[in-house]
Amino acid sequence: MAIASFSLPFTYLQKPSSCSCRCSSSFEKPIFAFSSNGIANKVLQEIRNSGVIACLRAQNADLANRAARAALDGGISALEIVMSTPDVFEVLRNLVLDYPAKTFGVGTVLQAKDAKDSIKAGAKFLMSPATVMDILVGVSESDVLYIPGVMTPTEILSAFSAGARIVKVYPVSALGGVGYISALKRPFSHIPMVASQGITIDLIEQYISQGASAVVLSDAIFDKEAMSQRNFDRIYQLASHATLQGKQVVERLEC
Repeated sequence: MAIASFSLPFTYLQKPSSCSCRCSSSFEKPIFAFSSNGIANKVLQEIRNSGVIACLRAQNADLANRAARAALDGGISALEIVMSTPDVFEVLRNLVLDYPAKTFGVGTVLQAKDAKDSIKAGAKFLMSPATVMDILVGVSESDVLYIPGVMTPTEILSAFSAGARIVKVYPVSALGGVGYISALKRPFSHIPMVASQGITIDLIEQYISQGASAVVLSDAIFDKEAMSQRNFDRIYQLASHATLQGKQVVERLEC
């Protein structure tokens, strides 16, 4: 797919950054507390409806903030910010306030404390490259969706049996890509799966058609060159294209 030929009819205009006073906002909601409003199920449905989770990692908070806004304005509805991003919770709090209709999560969450801090900052879903049982058990009755990382059939079944509503197959490209997802869905058709690692926009349709509930797109949206050059127009374009591809394949499969 010739992504370079995809262009916008206008220049993406950066929305003003949030004022610094928002960074001190606090969330008084109890962490890991029981919730009966089904927010986790709603988040899961939103992810499945969009078919795309944008995964952002950046070298500084300002770059993360502006790149995130470009992707969100481009149509991304589910955004994951990786824990290693400097001031990740400050960035998250500002985005949650400015984009209340969007779904935000934190990725590469490896400890229960980081999970709690993410929830305080407004995360509605958490992702890990492996299954962290402390997190899975801790959020099992909360309003946060935990997406643990799995690789083998045994890991998939174990995570699901322990309460995971959906799992992240990682690193999917190294394991066989679309073919691996297709093979896994034969015995585990009842287990929702997100495909993650090394996925490009032109493969969205194949992954979802073969059983993935959604795909995680990192460099495919937050292109390394665009990030280094702070080319937010480019990120907006890629986000718009990915959003359209995900929406089209999900709608087609629902018919």
